[in-house]
Formats: sequence, structure tokens, C-alpha cells
Amino acid sequence: MAAQHSIPKDQNWAKAAANRVRLPIMIPVPAGEFLMGTSDEDIKRLQVKEADWAYEWYDNDLFDAEQPQHVVWLEAFEIAQYPVTNMEYHLFIQDTGYRLPKGWNGFRYPLEQALHPIVGVSKLDAMAYIEWLNKLTGSNYRLPTEAEWERAARGEDGRIYPWGNTFDPWRCNTAESAKKGTTPVGSYSPGGDSPCGAADMVGNVWEWTSTIYMPYPYDPTDGR
Repeated sequence: MAAQHSIPKDQNWAKAAANRVRLPIMIPVPAGEFLMGTSDEDIKRLQVKEADWAYEWYDNDLFDAEQPQHVVWLEAFEIAQYPVTNMEYHLFIQDTGYRLPKGWNGFRYPLEQALHPIVGVSKLDAMAYIEWLNKLTGSNYRLPTEAEWERAARGEDGRIYPWGNTFDPWRCNTAESAKKGTTPVGSYSPGGDSPCGAADMVGNVWEWTSTIYMPYPYDPTDGR
């Protein structure tokens, strides 16, 4: 989740505590330019040094969605430090009677996965959760744009991964980590965190943004 401006914490925490809702920890991301997308050099580096999946992506033109790399300007914003958890989403369902995510047994998530990120939700489900949280707390949370998400994940310098340009299975939950499922949010912090301090920006689960999928280039001033 993202927010364009900070919310008075004392007011929100008082409201949230009364409703058993733990507000997300928001990480500030300063205004400025950053490199968005993947360069030809990065694609070659992935092919030569990293993983077999890079060859498949290249052969099927899947990297085209990340090119050309270009400079984007963004205003300051905030992004949640961790993905939304099963426990947090469960409170939303209890309060609203909203439909259950895929894989839940009855009205419960697997108890041992309370702090795992929520999966099996659509973009509309994510937006419904945010709308509920905003009404409950008087906040202005929203989904981040694609550009905001990438800025929070990669920093200003266009690095391939949050921690640098070399893949490290000890810094994220991927197939190479052999975890066979999701892991609790923040399990790879701080080593896997992005430059701004956001966790789980690589691996674990897919994350929604507010941006509609379309080819580059975008207007570099629109912030998407």
C-alpha cells in the first residue's frame, strides 16, 4: 500500500486499536528521479550470470514489457514496509463479510500462516480492503503505482534487486530458496530490504499496483 501524505499517527492508532486493526508501518520515499525498467546490459547480465529463467524470458520477448529503461520523476510518497498479512485481511473479512480468498478453509486462514502475506486476492479485492481500512481509520491509503512500486523496490540507481545487481537466494523467498510456499513477511529483513527499507519486494508473492498494463514508454512526468 502507498500513501501520498503522512497521517496523524495518534488519531489513527486510537481508532485502530479500538477495532483490533494494526496500521501498516509506512516507509517514506523522497521525491526525485530514478531509473525505471530494464536495460539491455541488465538483460545480458541475467542471461550470462543469473538464472535459467532469464533465457526463457528473453526467448519469449517477456523482457519487452520492461523496456526501454528510462528516467521517471516521482513526488514524495510512502509505502508499506510489509505486504498485507493473512491476519490483517481476516479482520477485514470478519468486519465486512467479504468473500474469502482462495485456499482458506471456512472463514480461517491456516493458523500457522497468520503473518504470511495474503494470496489469492484480485486487484478489486485489494482495493476493497484498502477502502475498508481507510473508512475505519480515516486514512488515505491506496495501491502504489507501478513507478512508485519500482522506485521503492530498486532505489534511484536502477539496480536489478533491492540489495544490488547479483541474485542472492538468502535474501528472498524464491524457488532457489526451496521454501515451497510463502514465508512470514519480513523473514529476509534487513538483508533483503530495498534501499528505502521496504521488505519482500522480491520473491514470496506477487503484488498489485494501480497501474494498467501497457507498453513503454510512458510520459516520464506522469508518475503513473
